Formats: sequence, C-alpha cells, structure tokens
Amino acid sequence: MIVEQPVTRFLDELASGSATPGGGSAAAIMGAMGAALVSMMCNLTIGKKNYAEVEGEMRSVLQAAEGLRKRLADMVAEDIAAFDGLMAAYGLPKDTDEQKTLRSAAIQNGLKAATDAPLDCARASADVIALSLRAAQVGNRNVISDAGVGALAAQAALRSAALNVYINVPSIKDEVFARSRRDEIDALLASAVPLAEQAFELVKTKL
Repeated sequence: MIVEQPVTRFLDELASGSATPGGGSAAAIMGAMGAALVSMMCNLTIGKKNYAEVEGEMRSVLQAAEGLRKRLADMVAEDIAAFDGLMAAYGLPKDTDEQKTLRSAAIQNGLKAATDAPLDCARASADVIALSLRAAQVGNRNVISDAGVGALAAQAALRSAALNVYINVPSIKDEVFARSRRDEIDALLASAVPLAEQAFELVKTKL
C-alpha cells in the first residue's frame, strides 16, 4: 500500500516521471492530513477539565474525523487505480471498427471512474473542513492553530480534487453525467471553501 511507505518515498514517486501517484493522490493525502489534525485537536481537548462541556461533542467529531482520515487514505490507491484504468483504455487496439468501438466505450468508462474518484475526495475533504471549523470553535485553544491548518489542508485537498474533476468532464460524452459532476463540485467549492476561510480567520482571532 502506497500510504504505508515512508513519506520521503511517496514524495520521490510524486516527483518522478511516472504519472502516478499524481495530483489526485496528493489531494487525498492532504485531506487525510487535515482529518488527522482535527483528530489531534479533539484528543487534546477530550479529558481536559476546562472543556468538559464540549467533551461529548469532541468525541463525536473525533469519530467522524478518524473515519474520514481512513477513507481519504484509501483514496490514494483508488485514484491511482482509476487513472491507470483510463490509461489502459487509451492503450487498447484500434485497428478495426469493433476495436475502436470497444476502446471508445472503455475510455468513457475510464473517464467516469477518473472523475468520480476525485469527486469522492472532494466530498470527504468538505466534511473535514466542517469538522475543522467546529474544532476551532470549541476545542482546546492551546492547539487552535492545528485546527486552522487542518481546515486549510482540507481546503487544498478539495480544490485540488476539483481540478481533477474539471479536467475530465469535458471529454465525457454522457452530458447528464458530466453536468451532474460539474454541478456537484461547483456546489462543494461554493459551500466549503468559505468555511475553511472562516476557520482560518477564527483561529487568527484566538491566537
């Protein structure tokens, strides 16, 4: 599993001439880091006398953040598989009309998979942003900056994933599919990016 290797090796592979891992995998890692920072904020709030009133909520936020962290980490491999599948489709033979038809269908299926993978990442990252904001609002002020970093990491993940949606949808011939994915990513950006900025500004006021 790529997420189980040393960070330096992952960065070496990211910097290499190979197309995978690429921006989609980087987005998933950024989202997972954001979720991990939310978990850290929760763990450093839970059990503290001054935050007893929000302990129950912080436990719920922690559980959600840990679920998202695992999900986003799994998306690294999912993104690579989707991209590799698309590249395999482009490599299919196209000597006969039948081969061309099969290749075209495989490419379209591959494009859809390569669009839905980053869209899943964007959805999860938007959820991390919301959790980061809540952690910043009520969590331990001694580590408030980490909630802000979590929100910004998740925002970077969301916007990076969005680019991987936008690059694929113009090539998808299924207009209903393409429009639905473009509309959803637009809506995620419109709703979640302001929350990340709100978290950043909130953190600044508490420093």
